[in-house]
Amino acid sequence: MRIVLQKVSKADIDVVDEATGEVDSSFEPQHIGVGFVLLVGVSDEDGQEQVDWLARKISKLRVFEDENGKMNLSLGQVGGEILSVSQFTLFGDVRHGNRPSFITAGKPEHAKRVWLQFNEALRSEGITVKEGRFGSHMRVALTNDGPVTILFDTDELMAKH
Repeated sequence: MRIVLQKVSKADIDVVDEATGEVDSSFEPQHIGVGFVLLVGVSDEDGQEQVDWLARKISKLRVFEDENGKMNLSLGQVGGEILSVSQFTLFGDVRHGNRPSFITAGKPEHAKRVWLQFNEALRSEGITVKEGRFGSHMRVALTNDGPVTILFDTDELMAKH
C-alpha cells in the first residue's frame, strides 16, 4: 500500500457527477477539522498485514505540537479525524513515456475491499474516519497544516521492521 498523509487544519470532499460535471447530490459531502487527509493506493499484493501495520503506524504518528511546540502528539491526543480517499494513481509509473501506467495498481474489487478494511482498522484504533467514494471523480479541498506531508509505502517500510 502507498499512502500520502497530509496533516490538515480542515478538509472537505465531494463527488462529481461525471455526466454533468456538477456535485453529485447522492453523495453527502464530508468534512473534517484538525486531522489527516489520507490518499490511499492499494496493490494486488496488499492485504490484512499491510492494513494492520499502517493503521497502527498512522494512529500513533506523533506530528501534532505539544505545549512546547514540539511534534509530540498523536491524532487521538488532539481529537483529530481522518478523511480517507482511495487513489489508484499513487501507483502511476512514469518511467517510460509521459502517460502513466497503472498496471501495478490493485484490481478495483480487491483495492476497494482493502481500502475499506483499512478504514475499519483505523476506526478500531478509536479514530473517526470519513471517506470519499471509491472509484469516483472527487474534489478534495484541504488546508495543509505545517505543512506536514508523509509518504508511507509498505513495500519499503515493512521490509525494515
